[in-house]
Amino acid sequence: MSPRRTPAAPRTTKAGRRPGGPDTRGEILGAARKTFADNGFTATSIRAVARAAGVDAALVHHYFDSKDELFIEAMALPVDPRAIAAAILDGPPDELGRRIATVFLGVWESTDDGRQRMKAIFRSVVGNDEVARMMREGITSLIIEPVSRSLGVPDAHLRTSMVATQLIGLAIARYLVGLEPVASADLPTIIDRLAPVLQHHLTG
Repeated sequence: MSPRRTPAAPRTTKAGRRPGGPDTRGEILGAARKTFADNGFTATSIRAVARAAGVDAALVHHYFDSKDELFIEAMALPVDPRAIAAAILDGPPDELGRRIATVFLGVWESTDDGRQRMKAIFRSVVGNDEVARMMREGITSLIIEPVSRSLGVPDAHLRTSMVATQLIGLAIARYLVGLEPVASADLPTIIDRLAPVLQHHLTG
């Protein structure tokens, strides 16, 4: 007679956050979109997104290096705002307005896919207060604040905010409404007309 086998002990599962699965990255992005929308960019943390996704914060860091990167991915932005800020700041102060106009319009004009994604973002911002707050705080942190700091004047934030109003108005007129002749004007003409106005807001 063969010896009697001792039954194997049942496996136990550690309590706590669940490990990553096949679509964990997508679930984190979904949780991030909701958390950014509910709390805004400033009040959202990696830990808050991790809690919403039901995972450990270390797993969020595994997929995304920072909150900035998580925001960019969650919002499906066609370009990295940090790269935009770097390009804007790379040059002499008296050409800042032209660089802003060139970089901003370059995002819209780069590809059809990029333009469609920008249109979707603008429509969401106009039609949804939560998305508007999320984008306002995110873009302020990633673009407006770095540019404001470079001006070194007390009313720098007002100056850069005035620039933002010009850019938003132009984008709506040219790409969403199709206002003529702004909509069909060639890009160099638009930049030549816009750059001095932006420069005046910044350094005038």
